[in-house]
Amino acid sequence: MDPDWNDSQPIYRQLRDRVVAMILEGHLKEGDPLPSVRNVATETRINPLTVLKAYQQLEAEGLVEKRRGLGMFIRPDARELLLATEREKFLTEQWPEIRATIHRLGLAEQLLGAGRSRGED
Repeated sequence: MDPDWNDSQPIYRQLRDRVVAMILEGHLKEGDPLPSVRNVATETRINPLTVLKAYQQLEAEGLVEKRRGLGMFIRPDARELLLATEREKFLTEQWPEIRATIHRLGLAEQLLGAGRSRGED
């Protein structure tokens, strides 16, 4: 995991988002173990409690499960759950702003034409 953090949101949230991206991109699959809290903390040079907080959030969201004495593992339905929630989040939070920008800049025809020229109807 890349240890570059920004100030836009708490580090535990950024770490959670990176794990989510790894699940969505297929780098972490169902049944895969998460790296240990200690390893992530060492690699990224962040407090182990910060890593633990990110992992606990993933667990609370139903994306990972704790196996006593073994660590945390990606749940079997994690990717499907994420796809559903991330799609809904995009459509309700991001898409309206993107759509408004497209219309404000008069790009609708140009964007539709670009998709047709590449056979993406």
